[in-house]
Parts: sequence; C-alpha cells; structure tokens
Amino acid sequence: MSATPQFQASLLVAFGGGIGALLRYQAGRLITHVMGVQAVMTFPWATLIVNIAGSLAMGLLAGWLARHGQGGDHIRLAVGVGLLGGFTTFSAFSLEMMLLIERGQTSHAFLYAAISLLGGLSALYVGLIVMRLQA
Repeated sequence: MSATPQFQASLLVAFGGGIGALLRYQAGRLITHVMGVQAVMTFPWATLIVNIAGSLAMGLLAGWLARHGQGGDHIRLAVGVGLLGGFTTFSAFSLEMMLLIERGQTSHAFLYAAISLLGGLSALYVGLIVMRLQA
C-alpha cells in the first residue's frame, strides 16, 4: 500500500520539524554557553540570533528553490516548512513579509507585521491572565 501525497508531505514536515526543534534547542544552549547565562537573562540573545539565522536560511532556501525548482516541493516541505518551521517560525514570517513587499503590497506587509506583533502579544497576555485566574 503506497502512501498518499498528503501523508508523505506530513512525514516530510514532521521529520524536518523534529530536526529543526532539536537544532533550536541546541542553538539556545550553545549561545547561552558562549555568551553566559547573565547575558541571555538580560537580553533574549538566543531567540534573536536564531530568528536572524532562520530568516537568512529561509532566504537562501527560497532563492535556491526559485533558481533550481526541480524536486522543490519535497525540499520546501522538509526544510522550509519542517526544519525551519521547527527552528523558528520567524523565518516564515520574514519570507511572507518580503513577498508582500516585493509584490508592492507594502501597506499589507506593515499591517501584517503590526497585527502579528500586537495580536501575538495580546493573545499571550490573555493566556497568562486566564491561567493566573485558575490559581
């Protein structure tokens, strides 16, 4: 019995995501080791570095896929959606922002950024409040 394309896609994303999450965890540990606990407690260096590295990797991947599109769907799913999604979702956000800007939809890009930031912070705050009320 052969796997369906959707099942194969899901496996690629899951496999890449597991690797990406592990890389994210290890990158955080390495950055903390190199910079010191006090530095990463004072400023979120590990997250910042991972977000920038993930965005660079997403740009390289998107550029490579645009140039060498053959077999790209498997690579896009495993590396772009899975690995980089597990490493940092900020890389996907950065790619989507740049695509909007490149299409001349600058107002949509800034609206997306504002809603993402304010909506995410607001949702996190509501989640914290709800859980604190449970105590």
